[in-house]
Amino acid sequence: MNSASSNLTNNATAASGAVSPTAGSPATPAAAAASTPVTVVASANTTTAATPVASASPTFSPLYQQIKALITQSLQSGEWKPGELIPSEVELAGRFKVSQGTVRKAIDELAAENLVMRRQGKGTFVSTHHEARAHFRFLRLVPDEGVPHYPESKFIEVKRVRAPADVARLMDLKSGDAVIFIKRVQYFDGVPTIVEELWLPGLIFKGLTAERLVEYKGPMYGLFETEFGTRMIRASEQIRAVCADAGAAQLLNIDLGTPLLSSERVSFTYGDKPVELRRGLYLTSRHHYQNELS
Repeated sequence: MNSASSNLTNNATAASGAVSPTAGSPATPAAAAASTPVTVVASANTTTAATPVASASPTFSPLYQQIKALITQSLQSGEWKPGELIPSEVELAGRFKVSQGTVRKAIDELAAENLVMRRQGKGTFVSTHHEARAHFRFLRLVPDEGVPHYPESKFIEVKRVRAPADVARLMDLKSGDAVIFIKRVQYFDGVPTIVEELWLPGLIFKGLTAERLVEYKGPMYGLFETEFGTRMIRASEQIRAVCADAGAAQLLNIDLGTPLLSSERVSFTYGDKPVELRRGLYLTSRHHYQNELS
């Protein structure tokens, strides 16, 4: 079992605007391993028509897929915002000059991908991270006993830095581009359980501060959606087992070498654009990672 690497934070060269929201010595929880990681897709891929892919030969796309792509373009452009009611199937059928059944099939797929949500007797709404069920869509760590609930966060560090080469590669940025670096510890029932490092594109999240993160009481993705117009659609995640290094052991109040679950997740918004890199260490003495496969 490998030791959790401590070189991630050190690779982030500070630029302007560094902010430390809370007292305490930052420690580095990043993960490393020699074994081949397991890749987990947190949600279904989103197909859009925003960026056509060049092909050597013409390919056939079913009509409902074309309608799905057009609806997704409207979601991406903000024509219908998170939480808003979208036009009825009859209205969309008239707009696109197709049958209601074709529209229904397109919306079925969008609902399966959590882009929209049907409400009996009310219609179809744009999904939002503020929905109660959405809080746990990307949080896969659940208690062995009791009801799943969202953890409390303590922010160790929030600052604007230059993207290290590995971060830039995963986020489709140029090495040295500005990113927002966030480091936090998450607590379940007062017990430190998760250490996370996050990188966000500096251009998209310009103005995100430690103070704003501390005062915001909802899920972080809800803040990103409401104040920065960025909604996480899907995520790709690699998971492996590691041993706690000195930094992780101190932050999680555990012994050096304690087994931890390490994850590296890239989250994407519309158009399959990466907008967050998240590296975390999970203490699983009272929790487990849960993923539903279909």
